[in-house]
Amino acid sequence: MTSHTTDDPLDFLNHQVTGMYVSSQTDLIQALLYEIIRVKELIKYYEDIPNGAGALGASILTELVTEAYNSLVNYDTELIRKYYDLLQNCD
Repeated sequence: MTSHTTDDPLDFLNHQVTGMYVSSQTDLIQALLYEIIRVKELIKYYEDIPNGAGALGASILTELVTEAYNSLVNYDTELIRKYYDLLQNCD
């Protein structure tokens, strides 16, 4: 028996607080956060490749995720867009 749960770590972004202005910036930030989560799952995949064959890929993706987090912390909208585009193309 399979139960379907929606454990969305970013669910708080979907619930608008009264009076809170939701803009395209909020949408971009949410999209980048989803990409960061997705790429962190990819990193686990690369790390699990036998004989360290995925170490370089994991290292590159880890650096991209770190820089993406930094763009959010610094609220640098140009870098947020850049890292969103970069992370979208990671596979």
